Amino acid sequence: MHKFDFGNGQVSYMRKFVKTDAYVRAMTEKRVVITEFGTIAYPDPCKNIFSRFFSYFKGVEVTDNCLVNVYPIGEDFYAVTETNYITKVDTETLDTLKKVDLMKIVNINGVTAHPHIEKDGTVYNIGNCMGKGASLAYNIVKIPPTQKDKSDPINKSSVVVQFPSAERFKPSYVHSFGMTENYFVFVETPIKINLLKFLGAWSIRGTQYMDCFESDDMKGTWIHIAKKNPGEYIDIKFRTSSMGLFHHINCYEDQGHIVFDLCTWKGPEFVYDFLWLANLRDNWEEVKKNAVRAPHPEVKRFVIPLDIYKEHQGTNLVTLPYTTATAVMRADGTIWLEPEVIFSAPYQAFEFPQINYKMCNGRNYTYAYALGLNHFVPDRIVKLNVKTKETWVWQEPDSYPSEPLFVQTPDSTDEDDGVLLSIVVAPANVRATYMIILNAKDLSEIARAEVDIITPVTFHGMYKP
Repeated sequence: MHKFDFGNGQVSYMRKFVKTDAYVRAMTEKRVVITEFGTIAYPDPCKNIFSRFFSYFKGVEVTDNCLVNVYPIGEDFYAVTETNYITKVDTETLDTLKKVDLMKIVNINGVTAHPHIEKDGTVYNIGNCMGKGASLAYNIVKIPPTQKDKSDPINKSSVVVQFPSAERFKPSYVHSFGMTENYFVFVETPIKINLLKFLGAWSIRGTQYMDCFESDDMKGTWIHIAKKNPGEYIDIKFRTSSMGLFHHINCYEDQGHIVFDLCTWKGPEFVYDFLWLANLRDNWEEVKKNAVRAPHPEVKRFVIPLDIYKEHQGTNLVTLPYTTATAVMRADGTIWLEPEVIFSAPYQAFEFPQINYKMCNGRNYTYAYALGLNHFVPDRIVKLNVKTKETWVWQEPDSYPSEPLFVQTPDSTDEDDGVLLSIVVAPANVRATYMIILNAKDLSEIARAEVDIITPVTFHGMYKP
């Protein structure tokens, strides 16, 4: 974890490893002990081949390596990944405090690192679970805000609603979801986790998470919606063409429609397949060749009509005047969604998106901010007007920024009145790592704070007032 602390006109910096079991055991035994997303655990050199073989039958040991994000639950803060484990941390000292297994509290196999948090502190998240009839499903989990009796709100977690899985033993990879004032939106992509392969291969020969993904272009993408309060699944089948998806930008209701904007990757192939270190360590020309073969990134706007009648078959059900996105009912009763593309450039991705969450989450909005990926390399920060498609860019040579966090100017009323915070890394012989502060209106630089260290590019984070 990295922490930049602003106070009295100065900036201080601190970093510490999150002392998870995966970290502690790896450092103690000087090897990767628990298999990670793309790294197989190294065998124990002290065991002979027979001991190693029988140890595989003890079951899958899931990592608690919480390297993806950090967010608040009640008055506490948790470092998280995409498994069932979250780790309580002290944001003042960055000390590791407690490991929590969500499987022991609520019906969930793992949750995303991208929850939605309401103004009162209520946390919503999604993850796959064992549903009805011994088939896989997806649960929306609710964690209440800070309790008056000071008890841990995690222990009062509950399932709000369940989405069915298109395939019984092959859940989709889920990285985020959408939430409006009254609805949840879940996009089920054709990038699947083969559960039987996951359990069988892991137990017998050992494998990593990446070995268990498979894609099926024929499946397309299924989109589900559910009412939020009370939780109720709406059994209407919305479909669209195959795509990969990590991040929702925003999602809102407007005149009987749900509008949601996504950072997509066109086609059924899994983007992670192009991110192996062996590929990224190639020379720049080879990196670009790999990116050319990868799915094409685009920001797409989808619109779901809420008032649907069977006699409308064959006609566009979207009546919003400001979008070209369509929804057409087919003869089989499914509704085919065609998106409006609001950002597209050759081999340039708009990823790790942020908005003025406090003002605009779940509401009609205008601006989004993100990392610009050039052939997968994060070399710019981009602002996007989702209504006019106008863009602004911050970029410097040999500078590789992280997810830009939006911080609203206190008491402001303009959506983009605030600053963006990003950790920028560079080759060690060029300049030190620095925190840059940009004016969110035009991406002009306000200030930067340099730290004479080398840091990796980070994933996600948060601003804590």
